[in-house]
Amino acid sequence: MYEYLTGLVTIVKPRYIVVEVNGIGYQLLVANPYRYHVDKQEKVTVYVYQAVRDDDISLFGFNDEDEKQLFLQLINVSGIGPKSALAILANPDHDGLINAIANDDVKYLTKFPGIGKKTASQICLDLKDKIEQLTTTETDLFKPLSTAEAAANDALQDALEALTALGYKERDVKRIKKELEKEPVTSTEEYLRHALRLLN
Repeated sequence: MYEYLTGLVTIVKPRYIVVEVNGIGYQLLVANPYRYHVDKQEKVTVYVYQAVRDDDISLFGFNDEDEKQLFLQLINVSGIGPKSALAILANPDHDGLINAIANDDVKYLTKFPGIGKKTASQICLDLKDKIEQLTTTETDLFKPLSTAEAAANDALQDALEALTALGYKERDVKRIKKELEKEPVTSTEEYLRHALRLLN
């Protein structure tokens, strides 16, 4: 079982990043790939979880141990798979998530892709007593690792693709596109944060 990988980020895609360790590239599915940036000089440490199914072996990556623990709590809820857990983690409103669980706010939780009323109720039921373990600050969980700027159009397009990869419906992504175009930002990570706020 892997605990973490330390290496160079060589690829950033809407759904995953690749971390090269000793000449081997590990594909890591992450909640927000654009917190990372390709850098052939600076090593990063990414915490990992290996999911094994009959037809698939996947590695999921996390910014720190707290984010990984939140992910593990979520996938222990009946009806929550790793991809749904990633979509929940991608939302920058971490305090909102914790408050929703604490207050049985099923309506809030059903805004996430693939989360229906039954699953949202199960999240509240299973995690309400464990809420203190989920109190990592939003700034720690979602602090971007890069301030590098990209062309605004490319950055916006990458953010929209990342939303689709997280499971948001195409019509919802199109609906917020005009709002995002008004935002005075130029990085994909910022666009994605704004988009998730609009969607949730």
